[in-house]
Amino acid sequence: MPKVKKSPCFERIIVKLSGESLMGNRSGGIDPPTLKDMASEIRSAHRLGVKIGIVMGGGNIFRGITSSEYAIGRVTADYMGMLATVINALALREVLEAIGVPATAMSALSIDRALEPYTREKALTCLDEGRIVIFASGTGNPFFTTDTAASLRAMEINAQAILKATQVDGVYDRDPALEPGAKLYTRISYNQVLQDRLKVIDLTAISMAMEQRIPIIVFNVRKQGNIAKIISGKTVGTTIAGAGDER
Repeated sequence: MPKVKKSPCFERIIVKLSGESLMGNRSGGIDPPTLKDMASEIRSAHRLGVKIGIVMGGGNIFRGITSSEYAIGRVTADYMGMLATVINALALREVLEAIGVPATAMSALSIDRALEPYTREKALTCLDEGRIVIFASGTGNPFFTTDTAASLRAMEINAQAILKATQVDGVYDRDPALEPGAKLYTRISYNQVLQDRLKVIDLTAISMAMEQRIPIIVFNVRKQGNIAKIISGKTVGTTIAGAGDER
């Protein structure tokens, strides 16, 4: 008998990719093999029939929050960080197109000679056409993280989930890098993340997702196939949702 294709668990998602996810083993910048692997992961997920928006970080190039180290004011530094996300978005768009995945990159900052200006209507049209939409420049405003941008874009495009790509397997009760006995949550409530001030995602982003009841799935992007597994309904990483702090 022919195999029946399983429908994805979500029709529309936001993937929050940090700039660090493109670094590989480098100390900064973009590692070409890692960029190609990331594009392949996204292609595998896209083939499942889900509409994908990607909010791009820029920490591999510059992080506005570290501006004090450079004697640069926070507002200017945040705009520098937004421009770093533009570089990453352009790179990811080009590699996706090169492997046969239609992609559009949009910027919340006015930089229309490089990227299309972001509008909700255009983003929804591109998604409905089957294109990956890459969102650059965060919210377009200083003092807001790209995590918050991910929650905002998820609300605007009616995404059913936010997939937060990290370098660890999910949300732990303690820092697993410092304490080997740290426990991994499979599910945790928005409120517990806020109360315990767990640093896996910006607290403003959590609050916004909680208000709209959009689950956030925190997963290890370095493990091959995790995005497709989540879309297919497999338990991966930690789900931050309405209730429960089960392990």
